[in-house]
Amino acid sequence: MAATASPGAGGVDGKPRTSPKSVKFLFGGLAGMGATVFVQPLDLVKNRMQLSGEGAKTREYKTSFHALTSILRAEGLRGIYTGLSAGLLRQATYTTTRLGIYTVLFERLTGADGTPPGFLLKALIGMTAGATGAFVGTPAEVALIRMTADGRLPPDQRRGYKNVFNALIRIAREEGVPTLWRGCIPTMARAVVVNAAQLASYSQSKQFLLDSGYFSDNILCHFCASMISGLVTTAASMPVDIVKTRIQNMRMIDGKPEYKNGLDVLVKVVRYEGFFSLWKGFTPYYARLGPHTVLTFIFLEQMNKAYKRLFLSS
Repeated sequence: MAATASPGAGGVDGKPRTSPKSVKFLFGGLAGMGATVFVQPLDLVKNRMQLSGEGAKTREYKTSFHALTSILRAEGLRGIYTGLSAGLLRQATYTTTRLGIYTVLFERLTGADGTPPGFLLKALIGMTAGATGAFVGTPAEVALIRMTADGRLPPDQRRGYKNVFNALIRIAREEGVPTLWRGCIPTMARAVVVNAAQLASYSQSKQFLLDSGYFSDNILCHFCASMISGLVTTAASMPVDIVKTRIQNMRMIDGKPEYKNGLDVLVKVVRYEGFFSLWKGFTPYYARLGPHTVLTFIFLEQMNKAYKRLFLSS
């Protein structure tokens, strides 16, 4: 009689048992939300830096440290957490969808013998997951950009959103529901770049570190792989990110939008602010993205390990 696979060892198809899809989606969102609590001030500084000097105006902030101290002085300690509710909702929608879809596709494309997908396939999985998550999370993204940018405006020009839900309701009522998806295309394009770099490079870096023999599958390995992934992602995605930020924060001037499309943003930034302004705010971008990548994957790995230990072990 054929031997029966033990519940903790694997399923009927010989593959190891894994958590349900709903749990993968939940853990993805919770990991992103947990990381956001720590990096929200850096996200705010990044957005302010990317909007500084818009339209050939004098830059408001000379450096990231200058931006941080200026915000603290003008808006107080609470001011650096402006937009936290929008950041949490973005993670609950965008990251839940992105990491959930990535994890499911990654497992489906893993061989019966446990062989993981190749690098190019990992990148394709990451881009698919990222674009889908970006579409779902665009309304929260629009609210986040506007809420974090509000403090730099004169009091009479501020939008004054109380929280993310107030922002979403007012945007829909005052500007129309389609405005909630303003900048959807550059947001999805940014997500494709970010996820192709972040998720694939994380998986590849972790696999490389494990294969080197110097690392075991623990927090140190997750940390090192996440830092490598964050660096790759920062270098690749900054120009696309500034396009997304400018479009989602733009206002209508005499009934016309400030920018026609993403290409118009790139042309105007290069023409009026210089080519390297496309990488404006490199320090806060990586200071935000690096730790967020590290914390997200560490939280995700630890929750997955805890679930397997509590519910899937023999």
